Amino acid sequence: MDKEKALWIYQKMNEIRYFEEEVRRTFGKGEIPGFVHLYAGEEAVATGVMALLEEEDYITSTHRGHGHAIAKGCDIKGMMAEIMGKKDGLGRGKGGSMHVADVEKGMLGANGIVGGGFGIAAGAALTIKTLKQEHVAVCFFGDGASNEGVFHEGLNLASILDLPVVFVCENNQFGEGTPFSYASASETVAERAVVYDMPGVRVDGMDVLEVYNATKEAIKRAKSGEGPSLIECDTYRHYGHFEGDEQKYKSDDDKNKDRDPIPEFKEKAIKKGWFTSEQADEIEAAAEKTVEEAVEFAQASALPDIDSLYEDVFA
Repeated sequence: MDKEKALWIYQKMNEIRYFEEEVRRTFGKGEIPGFVHLYAGEEAVATGVMALLEEEDYITSTHRGHGHAIAKGCDIKGMMAEIMGKKDGLGRGKGGSMHVADVEKGMLGANGIVGGGFGIAAGAALTIKTLKQEHVAVCFFGDGASNEGVFHEGLNLASILDLPVVFVCENNQFGEGTPFSYASASETVAERAVVYDMPGVRVDGMDVLEVYNATKEAIKRAKSGEGPSLIECDTYRHYGHFEGDEQKYKSDDDKNKDRDPIPEFKEKAIKKGWFTSEQADEIEAAAEKTVEEAVEFAQASALPDIDSLYEDVFA
């Protein structure tokens, strides 16, 4: 990893964290309609993967999609306005938190349906292959989605057609409030890859370097025409399934409970000489300001006009 890439990763990790913390506060004040599902704690996954993607590459996301959107380059002001239901939002205020999308950035959408991204990612990868492009599609999903039937359909189809897609499981240990160890007959998600004739690896999802290295290999395989891969990232969400969740299912014995991927990466990066402590401070301050400006933008934005109810309706 070069210094420029390390600086980018640290910037995005901080933008995601400050964004999520601000969303949490704003939701608590009653300024956000609907629910929000926070990504805080999982920043190493989104940034480790996205550090290797180009704007022309595609991603599909989950109901916990803010981190993916920020790391893929979506406009933070537009995201905040969307979450607040304002007309200057990325979806004109109609999608909200669980449907943030920006097709021009290759972000094909957060998705309120558990496992909703598998078919979309496979379709995007089929487009890439059909048009003979040197791009890749990445499908993010949680451990809960790994027990949906569409998980098996998506991986099977991708393998049959040798599609350039990378399946990234963010195993944060709980599907809503159900422990993965209780809900899954297999010990890991990664081991399931063998039945679909693709590589499956399990990495420390709190370590951005492990995520980065595994993704690098998977993308190389996809772009060389060798087909899909499955990466399971062992991670942990700092907050509940949704904001307001009492989290009674969590335990002091939960692995990764006391870990934070941001200071862990900061310490490693400074030791390796990728950036200095002073540069880190500047990045943190800049990320905080970026989010503050996004909140001001969103609060100043108007609600959608009543006539817009009939616009952008496709079905």
